[in-house]
Amino acid sequence: MNANSLRKLCMALPEVTEQIQRKNDRVLKNGGKMSVCSGLASNSRYFFRAGDGFLELSDFPGIRPAPYLARAKWVQIDPAICQFGDAELICLIKDSYRQVLQKLPKKTQAAIAERV
Repeated sequence: MNANSLRKLCMALPEVTEQIQRKNDRVLKNGGKMSVCSGLASNSRYFFRAGDGFLELSDFPGIRPAPYLARAKWVQIDPAICQFGDAELICLIKDSYRQVLQKLPKKTQAAIAERV
């Protein structure tokens, strides 16, 4: 999945906003919280993965704990090495969106649900 496809997928989800941070990262946020990052200079993708899924994903080739974000349960995907197809990546990204949404305050979750 290329960077534009990733962006289109994320922007189609309810209440997702986009920011460029640290000059070279496209950060897609859900309710003001990061849910997916995409390197502009590199081809790396980062997303949140809570629970046991974090350790399971880290065992696949091309997927590793994200530098500086691993303690927060983020993984980094190198598309050149990762053998997941677009369908699997779409599921993982949507799951990341749902996990971030569940961590938002109940009031924010309700406000997002109203606007959908």
